[in-house]
Amino acid sequence: MIARSPDPDIIIPDISFAPYVLRQSERLADKLALIDGVDGHAYTYKEVAAIVRRLAAGLSRRGFGKGDVLALFSTNCIEYPLVFLAAALLGGTTTTINPTYTIGELASQLNDARARYLVAAPAVVEKALEGMAQSRVEEVFVLGEPLTATPAIEATAAGPAGRGSLVSRWLGLGRGAKGQSVQEARPASGATPLIALLASDGEVPTAAIDVAEDVVALPYSSGTTGLAKGVMLTHRNLVANLCQMETSGLVTSEDVVIGVLPFYHIYGLTVILAQGLANGATIVSLPRFDFAQFLQTLQDRHVTVGFMAPPIMLALAKQPLVDNYDLSRLRIAMSAAAPLAREVEETVGRRLGCVVVQGWGLTETSPDVTLSPVNAALARLGSVGRCIPNSECKVIDIATGAELGPNQAGEIWARGPQIMKGYLNNPAAAAAMLDGEGWLHTGDIGYFDDDGYFFIVDRLKELIKYKGYQVAPAELEGILLTHLAVADAAVIPCRDEEAGEVPKALVALKPGTTATADELMAYVAEQVAPHKRIRRLEFIDQVPKSPSGKILRRVLVERERAT
Repeated sequence: MIARSPDPDIIIPDISFAPYVLRQSERLADKLALIDGVDGHAYTYKEVAAIVRRLAAGLSRRGFGKGDVLALFSTNCIEYPLVFLAAALLGGTTTTINPTYTIGELASQLNDARARYLVAAPAVVEKALEGMAQSRVEEVFVLGEPLTATPAIEATAAGPAGRGSLVSRWLGLGRGAKGQSVQEARPASGATPLIALLASDGEVPTAAIDVAEDVVALPYSSGTTGLAKGVMLTHRNLVANLCQMETSGLVTSEDVVIGVLPFYHIYGLTVILAQGLANGATIVSLPRFDFAQFLQTLQDRHVTVGFMAPPIMLALAKQPLVDNYDLSRLRIAMSAAAPLAREVEETVGRRLGCVVVQGWGLTETSPDVTLSPVNAALARLGSVGRCIPNSECKVIDIATGAELGPNQAGEIWARGPQIMKGYLNNPAAAAAMLDGEGWLHTGDIGYFDDDGYFFIVDRLKELIKYKGYQVAPAELEGILLTHLAVADAAVIPCRDEEAGEVPKALVALKPGTTATADELMAYVAEQVAPHKRIRRLEFIDQVPKSPSGKILRRVLVERERAT
């Protein structure tokens, strides 16, 4: 049985990514598009469009064009989308890289992607230069100075205002240090200031972009269940997903959106940055997640839409600090990137007085496939929503390969215009995941109910096999999180001579609380079938998670097997 959106299909415009995202630049010219949540520096929609063109012109003068790859190696900043859009405007591809990567990991992605230029944050520029030496990268550009002379707006309590002391020298005089031209100016580190590209007159050559075939984004899959792979996303993939999400009313031109999730991740790139700009919202960027700073920014910037991951939602549900802030402007809190326990979703909605929604997808789906209605009356607790327009899903029996009906769990397959073109340099992996009929075999285990609402149970590769029974770690983690003493939890398979594998829980307790392993195992046992019971439990200080909020079970499993 195939599940489809309750909404009619929509027409996907035949337009490339950058013009679509910049479509509000004239109508909302003087509206703030991007705000640095730490120092208050901001860009209007008019400035965004102008800077993108000037960056594109500067890149073009250095020979960058259609088919070339630019790498972005940076924490969140308001220049991040400007660089991405400039490369896209020229028909280039941007590969986004986790700024915490080691030099070896950075070089590996640069080489696999065949990156020509690398744009790095100041904090990681030395790593970037080392990566350049081990790759085909021709030049490293460093972020740092604002790209306009617009004064910073009043900063929040999170940091001081202003960071534009050198802007007039760069833009007004067009000269660098010691009389060098801006194009030639280069710090001692060997990296070129990104602002040097703005010396161009802004004339951008027209790129003949094939929206269905040309790759605009090359994020790499998380690698939590295997080696990371370059996901080829075309202009059509991303524009289609933006159009699909727009029908939900999730983000409008009246909204202020928080940008704290990493922009190098597809969630931050498409759902926050691209959707926010394409729909005329104001995006407030934070370089990293600090809970107090996050709450202060939500309050002071009057944030209305919060895009979050389960760890942030868990903190909003359980941390007393939340009560010290006025979050009344928040109308929607969305969680995605990993399963969110129903109990946490319910608690956050009640505590903040906002609508809590979930979405589901993968890097390979640009990322959205399903989305919860923003109408609270249509909400289903624990659900990741229904298929978005132009998308369809079906659930496949893991053992037999048969299609399943409502309320039967299996592997979810997805199909739609947002599905990736394939994996870079890895056609075998692409063929194993994307079949000849266009169905993406997602590896996620879930089901849909009688009304087409989807529920994610777990990852196929992470199911625990207890005496032949399949046990989903996420279900047990959700139950543990309802215990008053539990701050966080992860469940992993533990080898057992008799059962094959048994569920083992690793639990972080709230400060000032106590609980025994036997107490917590009994608590779970009261709520599940016998084969799902937790058989072993260990207390830990913190559950390791990826920046997007996924529990790093592989790390925990490796640690377990090494002991």
